Formats: sequence, C-alpha cells, structure tokens
Amino acid sequence: MSLPLSRREVIARSATAAGLALSSSLSAGLYAAEAANITPPQKRPFGYCFNTSCVREQKPDLVSEIEMAAKAGYDGIEPWIRELDQYVQDGGSLRDLRKRLADLGLGVESAIGFANWIVDDDEKRAAALEQAKREMNMLAEIGGKRIAAPPAGAHRGDKLDLMDIARRYHALLEVGRETGILPQLEIWGPATNLSRIGEAVFVATESGHPDACLLLDVYHIFRGGSDFNGLRLINGRAMHVMHINDYPAEPEREQMSDKDRVYPGDGVAPLDKILQTLQATGFTGMLSLELFNPEYFKRPVEEVMQTGIAKIDRAVMSAVG
Repeated sequence: MSLPLSRREVIARSATAAGLALSSSLSAGLYAAEAANITPPQKRPFGYCFNTSCVREQKPDLVSEIEMAAKAGYDGIEPWIRELDQYVQDGGSLRDLRKRLADLGLGVESAIGFANWIVDDDEKRAAALEQAKREMNMLAEIGGKRIAAPPAGAHRGDKLDLMDIARRYHALLEVGRETGILPQLEIWGPATNLSRIGEAVFVATESGHPDACLLLDVYHIFRGGSDFNGLRLINGRAMHVMHINDYPAEPEREQMSDKDRVYPGDGVAPLDKILQTLQATGFTGMLSLELFNPEYFKRPVEEVMQTGIAKIDRAVMSAVG
C-alpha cells in the first residue's frame, strides 16, 4: 500500500511531467521543422523511401502509416507482405489502398517477403514460388513495382553452389515477369549464403535473365565483410532500391545485429563515399530507410519518419547535393 504524496511531491511530479510533455512537444516540433526543410523531390538525386520495419513494434495500421509517410515527404514506401496480409484479413480492399497511394503520390517501390525460393528442397522451392506469385499478385493490385528476394531458408546451414542459386533466381524472375513485379536479389550480411556483394553479383550475372537486379544495404554490406569499393563495379541501373542506414563503431562487426542499425549519419559508415559511388555508377533509384532499432520503437511513428527523412536528406545533400 502506497502512502499519500505530500503537497511538495505532487508539485514536483507535476512539474516533471509538464517538463517531459513540453520537451516531447518541442522535440516533435523540431523534427517537423527539419522534415519541412528537406530538399524538394524534383531536386533530389535519389528518391526517398520508408521501409515499415522502422516502426513495426509500434504496430501502426497500414493506412495511417502510408498517410504519415506521404506527409513526411517520402517518395515511396516499402511495406512488409505480412502487413498487406493483415490489411486484407481485417477487411481492407487492395483496390482502395491503391487509390489512396495514388492520391497521396506515394509509390510502392519495393516490399519485404520471405518466400524460400533459394532452398535445395525441390518441393519446398516449388511451394515458395507459388507463395512468391501470390505475394507479387497482391503487390501488383496496389501498384507495387518490386519485391525483395533475400536468402530466406538458406541463411543458415549448408553453403549452396552459386550456379544453383543463379538458376533458382532465374526461376523467380520468371514469376516476376508473369506478375509484373521485379524480384531484387538481396544480401543478408550474417547469412551463410548471399552475404557478400560478390556473391550477389555472380548470381545475378549467371542467372542469365535480363531483369536480374540487386538490393543492397549499407548495414548488410558491412556486416557481411564486403568492402564498399565493390559498389563501383556495379551498374547503377541494375539497382532500383538501396537500403540506407548506418552502424555504430561498437560492437565488433561479427557481433552486430539488426538492432544495432542507426539513422544515416549517426554511425561510422562512410556514407559520403557510398552515396558518391552510387551516383557515379548511374544509380538514380530509391534510398529506403530500413532500421530495427529498439530505441526507435519507443518513439512516435511520425517522429521516426520525420527524423529518418531529415537524416537521409542531410546525408545525401552533404555527399552529392
């Protein structure tokens, strides 16, 4: 049983609460002001996209998320397939969602799915291609353009032959042709397979498919041990989306995980060099903010979005503006 608070304690706690509320209000105002000052879309060398992973623990509904991203100034959004599934399960109409996105001028530049297209098991791989087809058809209904193709299902376990992966990626690209959605070969830094830039370039090249393309990520390039100089060997037109983020000086690379990602410019990644190299290769696609930081999950969705676009813009304009 707690004792009654004294008058002095009540006043002190009230003042603290008021101070926190004022601080939060001022902070939100600052982020909004920063977002208002970002470079206009027509003057950006790259597009700015919001990956919904950044606020997944706040669990905003998809429609509100889309509206807030548009308000913050993003050109596109990169939802997770499970969000679209939930939206439909809750009675949402994909046709209505497409119209809302179009009205807001927000493109569905990519999406995150985990179909196991890469695995050795023929039966599981066939089922994965059917899953990918369903997910791509759903994306097409809302005006989507692309979907990530990470090494899900082969990120642990045995090392696969790169030529086998290339053939499997070709098969996935053919599903993409049927649906009008482009599968982007994605690297995962900690994965057993497709952890390095060179592996992804080999697979995309040897797939022999005209639609082959890469989806790279600042954190994953570093975490997988590749050097950022490798970016200069890639034709920028074979990349449509690049996941942008940053990473801290600690822990050591091999001990880092998704939760360690930070806003662009808040870590030690050589973002100037990365962005300059991307521009030199001819990349003019989307920089999609992808974060999983538990500290950001504690913050309001709108604040995370506004802070993110301000940080992206500052990094881009500092490097190539």
